[in-house]
This record gives sequence, C-alpha cells and structure tokens, in this order.
Amino acid sequence: MTLLHEDRLFPAETKAREVARRLYAEVKDLPIVSPHGHTDPRWYAEDKPFPDPATLFVVPDHYIFRMLYSQGIDLDDLGIGRSEPLSEAEARKVWRLFASHYHLFQGTPTRLWLNHSFETLFGFTQRLSATNADHYYDVIADHLATPDFRPRALFRRFNIEAIATTESPLDPLASHQAIRASGWNGRVITAYRPDPVVDPDFNGFRANIDAFGDLTGCDTSTWKGYLDAHRKRRAFFKTFGATSTDHGHPSARTADLPPVQAEALFAKIMSGHFSSEDAELFRGQMLTEMAAMSLDDGLVLQIHPGSSRNHNAKLFERFGRDMGADIPTPTDYVRALKPLLDRFGNEKQLTIILFTLDETSYSRELAPLAGHYPCLKLGPPWWFFDSPEGMMRFRELATETAGFYNCVGFNDDTRAYLSIPARHDVARRVDCAYLANMVTSHRIDEDEAGDIAVKLAYTLAKEAYKL
Repeated sequence: MTLLHEDRLFPAETKAREVARRLYAEVKDLPIVSPHGHTDPRWYAEDKPFPDPATLFVVPDHYIFRMLYSQGIDLDDLGIGRSEPLSEAEARKVWRLFASHYHLFQGTPTRLWLNHSFETLFGFTQRLSATNADHYYDVIADHLATPDFRPRALFRRFNIEAIATTESPLDPLASHQAIRASGWNGRVITAYRPDPVVDPDFNGFRANIDAFGDLTGCDTSTWKGYLDAHRKRRAFFKTFGATSTDHGHPSARTADLPPVQAEALFAKIMSGHFSSEDAELFRGQMLTEMAAMSLDDGLVLQIHPGSSRNHNAKLFERFGRDMGADIPTPTDYVRALKPLLDRFGNEKQLTIILFTLDETSYSRELAPLAGHYPCLKLGPPWWFFDSPEGMMRFRELATETAGFYNCVGFNDDTRAYLSIPARHDVARRVDCAYLANMVTSHRIDEDEAGDIAVKLAYTLAKEAYKL
C-alpha cells in the first residue's frame, strides 16, 4: 500500500495522462520559490528541533483544527491557546485525537498535503488512524530529534530557493537579523504587512500608531508623519530582502482623496470617533498610498481581500485572531479598484497582485482587469481554494482572458512548514493536467506546454516578485 499514487491529480483519459506525466517530469524537481507565506522566521534563525508531532502538525495549522472544531472538538483539547509548551503526554494525547478523526479530511487538500509529508518525509505507507497513532507519533518524534529534520536542513531538502515570511511594521525583524548574522546562505526574506497600523478596526490600532511613531521617530499623529513612517519602515524591510507588501483588507475598495480630504480623514480616524464607512474609506485610501510608495521603492503590492475575519466572536474572545473562523465574502473588483487604477493602472513599473476569495469574480472581473491593465497580475487560488479543484477552476476561468503571463505562478501562503513541498507538488500536477488537456484537444503544442509548465512552477513567481 502507498499513500501517494504516482498519477494522482492527472487526467483519467490515457493520452492526456501520458502528456501530463511528461510535463510533470520537467517540473517536479524545480526549486521552490515561496514569495509569500507565514512560516516563523525564528525557525531559520534558531534552527532548533521541532518539539513534537502535535506541535508541528496540529497546533499551528488552521486547516486542521478548523475541521476538527467543526465536528465538536474543543480547541483546548488540541493544545491551542496555551502559553506553555505541551508535555510529551499532552502532545501524544492531541496526536491521538487528531489521528482518530483523520477520516474527516477525506476529499480535502489537507489530506493530500499530510499524506505527502507522511510518506515522503517519514516513510509511512499506511493511512493514519486511531490504531497506528502511537506508531506514527514515535516515528515522527524520532525523526524530529535528528539533525536532518531541523528547519535549515529541511529548507535544503525541500529545495527552497527563496522563501518570504510576513511581518508587521512594528516587528523589529530580530530573527531576520539573526539569520543574516549567522552566515547561513538560505534565502529567507521578509514582506511588509501594514494591517496593524492601516486598519482602524485592528485590535490596539491607536496604540500601534503610537508605537509606529516611537519606532520610526516620525510624528505619526500627523498625516505627513504617518506616511513618512511607512516609507522608513518599508526601506528598513527592504534591507532584509523584502520585495513585496501585503494587505489583508476586508474588501478591495480603494480611494484617491485630495490631500486635504485625506488629511482630514486621518485626523478623524486618529480621534477615535469614526464610522465603519470612515474605516473602510481609510483602508481604501491607504491602498492607493501604498501603490504610490511602491512606484517609488519598487515593492510589489499584494492585495488579499474578501475575508470576514474572526467570524466566531466567542472563539475570538477566547483565543484571539486566526483561529480558523475566517469566512470568504463577495468582492467587487471593477468598481473597488477604479480609483487606484485611474491613478496608477497604466504604470508599467508598478506590479499589483490581486488575490480573491470570491471565485465568481475570476472570469467576470479579475481576468479582464489583469488582461488589460499593465500593473495588474493575478495571484493563484488562495486559502479556501488552494486545492486541486480550486486551481483547475482558476485555470479554466482565467486563462482564456488573462492568459498565463498575467498570472504569477504559485505561492503556498502557509504557516505549515512541512506542507510546502506538498502544496507546490499539487500545483504542479494540476497545471500539468490542465496543460495536458490543452495539448490533447489541440489548443497548444506539447513543446509550448512544457515551457508554460516551467513558467507556472518557477519562473513567473520569480519574475513577478522580483526574486
């Protein structure tokens, strides 16, 4: 028995499957470029062993614990929200609970990613279950205790060429400084995520603005000083390899207010007496301000809109942010982006990468926009749609209008370190399957498909993110 079939995700039709195999052979061993993600830079800085299987696989992965929570398993029972590390007995208990519910992941991309890790890294060939949970735990724990399973060794094993972490402007980037000081040659860069000082609804926003001023030496109580603080931190992030900014706004709304009105809006936000409309307008104005800064400093601007974050109020109160309770919402790109595009849409030197959690916008809005404006590129299927079906829907709906070259390849956008090669493998297989069907239906030639497959797996991400 094996967990991974060699033809997984390839077409069922024989001729297309043979083409997909040949295309995949050209891309499967290409280096991984991970230009946007959320792995912890301390892993690479400290290079310490991962503590135990539960802490590695279950505790940090919202794909896993949101599914378990949906079936009535309390997050406390999964070791989440603790200030102290799990003891060995506690970690084993969490693992057994996860293993006994592994069937819940049937049909999900999470199972594909986990099975990939279990087989390729640890040699398992039997599905995880309650009966073999302890065996799994023991084998994984034994491996984690060896030098080959420390973060830097895995970085080399995964063939990662470059990986970007994502930090707040308030982060001192101490881990990135430690990586540089260590002399290690793994390329780990940062990305500028200004949400804590851009979103008036962000927890502790006013205190964050004050800290922002203290950190930069700018008077962030004024509009000019506030913008100058962003410029200073962006420049600082660039010294640690940043090539992009990232913005997780509730919507894709942008605004381009006259300077006097923008200054007045900022003053209203700073007063603390503002409406939800004021907050949304401010976020929209800041996307346009960030685009202006990107035109000056060359950072690629990523927009990740359309998530109703922390939807479960009780969970948010108990555990805080990012507990698997974020839900996709409809997003209007055509009208929302118009103010920004009126100002910057024709700038060839600016790159804005659009992501979506609203699949209905692919062919109606996103592909036509990216297929016209020089500054726009389409990010890959993200979060809920980082799946074989989601990737295939994206290709089918976006390619005919935007083509391949107005897309940016794949990025894994994950906190789950061991899933990175699995996610890239899934993307490469799905793209090869899509291209194989194009070849066998005589829409492109196989030599063209081979070139496109390499670009989707590797080249486009490097180019789009200036890596």
